[in-house]
Amino acid sequence: MRVLTIIPTYNELESLPKTLTRLREAVPSVDVLIADDNSPDGTGELADQFAAADPQVKVLHRKGKEGLGAAYIAGFNWGLEAGYDVLVEMDADGSHQPEQLPLLLDAVEQGADLVLGSRWVPGGKVVNWPLHRKLISRGGSLYSRILLGVRYRDITGGYRAFRRETLEQIDLTKVDSVGYGFQVDMLWRAAQLGLKIVEVPITFVEREFGASKMSGNIFQEAVLNVTKWGLTARWNKLTGKQAKR
Repeated sequence: MRVLTIIPTYNELESLPKTLTRLREAVPSVDVLIADDNSPDGTGELADQFAAADPQVKVLHRKGKEGLGAAYIAGFNWGLEAGYDVLVEMDADGSHQPEQLPLLLDAVEQGADLVLGSRWVPGGKVVNWPLHRKLISRGGSLYSRILLGVRYRDITGGYRAFRRETLEQIDLTKVDSVGYGFQVDMLWRAAQLGLKIVEVPITFVEREFGASKMSGNIFQEAVLNVTKWGLTARWNKLTGKQAKR
């Protein structure tokens, strides 16, 4: 399989070198696309230096900060055009351990269409998170699970591997979620298509450097979208209508 790991960045000057080095050492066969949202701290320029030294590292320079979802969509489109078989989402801050990427890729090789690196299945865990962060994350997944009627434990996680055919079946032009609701959005679309979605346990480690991009607006967007999608699906089921998203 040709695998592309997409790493969105915005002001990750301190975190990116360590994450990228670990990834290249852990899975040398995997190519990397750094999608930088014109970081004012020089992350994009640093990424160019890595790309100049390593032909398996590519950089996608974007005009500005447009959100996690937009960065991943741009990365997906780039990877599909380039002919990759599997496209992986990974955070730049080291919270997604590169050494665990083979677990996700093994699940794809065994037939999964979408693999979720899960913090909340047996064997999964979170390191260095305060209680309120755990409650928010688990509560968000529980709320999404109930509203959307899906069984997956970690719906909001961002360490994922998509088979290219999965992304080709999803109309990426209609995915407009900006923040972390994007993760719920993509899972929901894959579930509606009846694709095979598998969770594998991961250890999520709180970032060492920089600041979290989570904000009240991002959280609000996710809650509102999940509510809208869930209620619409229930209404369509009651009225016999085909869901259109």
